[in-house]
Amino acid sequence: MARTTAKGSGILLADLTWQEAENVLGPETIIVIPIGAEAKEHGPHLKLNNDWILAEYFKREVLKSAAVVVAPTVNYHYYPAFVEYPGSTTLRMETARDLMVDICRSLARYGPKKFYGLNTGVSTIKPLELTAKILAAEGIKFRYTNVLELVGQIEAVVKEEEGGTHADEIETSMMLSIAPSTVDMSKAVKDYHPSPEGGLTRDLQGEGAYSVSGIYGDATLATPQKGEVVVRAILEGILKEIEDLSQ
Repeated sequence: MARTTAKGSGILLADLTWQEAENVLGPETIIVIPIGAEAKEHGPHLKLNNDWILAEYFKREVLKSAAVVVAPTVNYHYYPAFVEYPGSTTLRMETARDLMVDICRSLARYGPKKFYGLNTGVSTIKPLELTAKILAAEGIKFRYTNVLELVGQIEAVVKEEEGGTHADEIETSMMLSIAPSTVDMSKAVKDYHPSPEGGLTRDLQGEGAYSVSGIYGDATLATPQKGEVVVRAILEGILKEIEDLSQ
């Protein structure tokens, strides 16, 4: 049997030799693929690698609790809403879709047919849905996190801002809970200008929600206590979805 992580039942694929990988990759193996942008704006108070930090956190927690094999974190995907803010990157939808298809196909050839995209984004959901459809036609199960669904009820309890979904009260609270050293609350602001158009824009005449800061919501209301509640709800949801995938 290949070595496992020190504190849990999960296995990091990157830590194995190919011979060890051969021993743990079978038809019933669940492969978890974390997805978190490492270059995507999150306002003036959070780092560009905010989503990557989230993905790494949830990855570590999953390793402690689930008998899965965790693949390397995917740090580029589909984030078109933020390209006006320097440092932000996005793949085309088709590229993001096919990236995940190719990763799963590569690993499926060794036996696994069950994959879970540990997804920390929102715009990523559409290409992940397309990935799942392609793989399903090949007999490969691919499920992915929909963060908005997992935090729906909990968010309604803790949320005080009038609205927002990005670098806002909730996301900032999560980071205050899991990685407080990455948050500069002295730069947190309220920047919420709803628009029927998608995406954020720094241009008053641009398409999308106007945001000078890159925040969509009120980050000043964030607290680590709120973040702890939301993070726990997301983690519980992720673990439940992985368990369902094993059935």
